[in-house]
Amino acid sequence: MLYDGKYLTEDEFLSHFRMDRSCVMQLNSLVENDQEFSGVSSKLGKRSSMLHILVLLKFLGSYGNEAALAKLGLMLGISKGAVNDYVRRACNVILKHHVQAIKWPSIKERRNISGIIRKACGFVN
Repeated sequence: MLYDGKYLTEDEFLSHFRMDRSCVMQLNSLVENDQEFSGVSSKLGKRSSMLHILVLLKFLGSYGNEAALAKLGLMLGISKGAVNDYVRRACNVILKHHVQAIKWPSIKERRNISGIIRKACGFVN
């Protein structure tokens, strides 16, 4: 599987899904028992929620032709029609857990990030 460490290296995983494997596993453990996945879990077993998360992350991290449903489906082993369903389900579940799953930096953290970018790249704003 894509997330077990045998198919993709850590760097490849990070490149494809824009999150490291341990963070994805942590996110999956937060949402894996959600009712939203119950309809498809009988077909996919325990990997159902993880596949949903991976499809969502790949979709969000892709642009242009890379975001084509057929291309995403081919890479992830599902039909192009299922990509939309997986993205919708994963979004719904993550939004239910937004307090634990989504974090926006505080004003202080944003200033620190801004300073780091300014130093590294020379951007003013």
